Order: sequence, then C-alpha cells, then structure tokens
Amino acid sequence: MSDLRDAAEKLDAEDVLAGKRSAFVLDDVVYLDGNSLGALPVGVPGRVEDVVRRQWGELRIRSWEESGWWTAPERIGDRIAPLVGAAPGQIVVGDSTSVNVFKAVVAAVRMAGEGRDEILVDATTFPTDGYIAESAARMTGRTLRAVPPGEVRAALSGRTAAVLLNHVDYRTGRLHHLPGLTAAVHAAGAVAVWDLCHSAGALPVGLDEHGVDLAVGCTYKYLNGGPGSPAYLYVRAGLQERFDSPLPGWNSHVEPFGMRTDFEPAAGAVRGRVGTPDILSMLALEAALEVWDGVSIEAVRAKSLALTDFFLECVAEYVPRGRVESVTPDAHAERGSQVALRCEDAGEAMKRLIERGVVGDFRHPDVLRFGFTPLYVGFAEVERAARVLGEVLAP
Repeated sequence: MSDLRDAAEKLDAEDVLAGKRSAFVLDDVVYLDGNSLGALPVGVPGRVEDVVRRQWGELRIRSWEESGWWTAPERIGDRIAPLVGAAPGQIVVGDSTSVNVFKAVVAAVRMAGEGRDEILVDATTFPTDGYIAESAARMTGRTLRAVPPGEVRAALSGRTAAVLLNHVDYRTGRLHHLPGLTAAVHAAGAVAVWDLCHSAGALPVGLDEHGVDLAVGCTYKYLNGGPGSPAYLYVRAGLQERFDSPLPGWNSHVEPFGMRTDFEPAAGAVRGRVGTPDILSMLALEAALEVWDGVSIEAVRAKSLALTDFFLECVAEYVPRGRVESVTPDAHAERGSQVALRCEDAGEAMKRLIERGVVGDFRHPDVLRFGFTPLYVGFAEVERAARVLGEVLAP
C-alpha cells in the first residue's frame, strides 16, 4: 500500500498538467465522474454574472452586437476546433447532441444520394443515437441496421448511405479506430458521422487529418461546459456547400433578418444553426473553454493513459481477487479516458463509494464507471479511489 502511495506522490510531482487544478472549483471528494459532468472552472461564475447583470441587464438587445452574442456559435466553435483536430470555420455550437445527431444523419443520407438505402449505426451506441438514427431512417425512407463497430467494415456495401459511430463506447470506455473506420466508410462511397461525446477533451481526434465528414459532441463532459451546455456540429469544409440540414431556421438563412419566405442557406458551418442561440449557457461554455489555453491535447492523452494505467494497477492491488472485472481494453490504442469495472453488486457499491467521498457512476446492470479528467484529477486521488473501492468490496 505504501509503495502505491509513494508512486502516486512521485507521479503527481512529475505531472505537467498539475497546475491546471487551480483553474477548477474542487473539494476533498475524489471526482471521477467528469465523463458525465465536468467540474466547474473558477472563471465561469464571474463571467455568467457579467452576462446576466451587464450584458443582459444593462445592454439588453444591444448585446447581440456589442457583446458578440450573434457570432457566439461560430466563435466558440473555433475554440473547440483545436481540441478535436479541426481548422476554424467548421464547427458551430448550439442545440443538444441529440438534435445535432439528427441534423448530421439526415444530411449525410442526403449527401450520399439516391440508390443508397441503408444507414448503419453502432449497435453498442448510447440509446438516443440509436433512436434518432431509426427516426432518420424512417424519415428518409432508408433501412437502419445496427452493427457492432468491429463488424462495420464487413457490413459496408453499395447500399450504405451513412454510418453513425461512437468514438468511445460510453459503457466500456473502448476507443474505436476512427481513421480506419472512416477510410472504410469512404471506400464504400458512404458518409461518416462520428459522435465525440466521450473523446473530445480527453484524447486527440484528428477530424481534418482523417477526413471525417460530420461529427457531433457534447460540451458538459471533458470540456466542462456545465449541465446542459450546448453541443456542437462539425461539417467538413469540403462538404459545407452540400450540407442540407433537415432543420433549417432563420439563424441558418443567408439573410436571417430578411424574413424571406423562401429558404436560402448561409455559407459555411452557419448552415448548422437553427434558432436563437441559448446565450446564457453558451457564454458559460466560452468561459469554461479558457482553461484549455496553453494545453496540449497530446499531454492530456498521455496523462489520461497514465491515470487509467495507475488506477488498474491499484485496483489489482487493493480489490479482493474476483470481485471486479475490467471491461475496458488494456491496450492504449483501444482505451478512452475511463475505466469500467464489472461488479456483481455495482449499484450498491457505487452508493457506498459516494458515501466515502469517491464519486463515479453506475451503469445498468453491473458496471462501475470511473472517468479520468486529466486537467484536474491527480494520481493521489486515483490511489485513494482504488483503496476505498477495495475497502467497500472487502468481505
């Protein structure tokens, strides 16, 4: 036990991201649920107060121009872009992940053209993605087929219009091979849509480098945007003129204040907008993203892997043999930034962990899920979490 505590102390001393901890509101709890809701950055409350009291309270309608409200969706999209490997001008922020999945899948089918009557969806996906893909298939007259990510290549054909995949599996933390799967989708003549909810802000994505067509993601997990913070939509620059949103709105019109009865889409990523931006949560997100200034996503990934490696080492040492089984891949190339442990009484075990000051979450029916957010989680906390887990699961 003392060896692991010493190792944690040494790793914390060498941590190049340790200075970022002061940018968050933290307490004595070991918070390993940032893959569900990120911690509060210290700069957010003051910024929100300014938005409410001055921008809304004093400037009122003038803030659409004077405070930059109107351009916020694209401006904040450009702040997210480096974190997912995208050049400026390709990401628009707004709406929920679910709404953006719908936009992306329907637009992908429309771009694929006639003669392609099938949509493939990750069979292990978060349920909402599956629901929306099924609705999009009905709406566009296509057939939906759910396929495990490992079988996507074999399932692709000349019938395939679009493929919706998750970069990281939300239950197990398995990282799927975005470059290879995207290339396979393109080789089949189809359009690739990626859900980045569990990878953006935790590991390199490389949207531009790997030629991803469309991508969506939330901002309240590793990007720390706050509960219900707006999602984002990525449309590759070369496809923007062909992006035909199923949800056109006055905000995506080439003349938003022209109030024309005919719809003519704006140029660029603005096509992904629909209605009035949700300014309060959007500007809270903008403030939260400032914690990423000067941070290399490669450094984040290196620490993420070190944290999850160390946690698995500590679990092996502290938890009674046979009480848990890791369902997260050991191979770094296949691991996101979380560890999922199968445990017979997982729901009750997580309640007891939270009572002891270790916060993770439970996924039905038997998974303990721990998210490792490199900007504010340290190695001593990881050691403590595994030690408490061992005590909770002891006979």
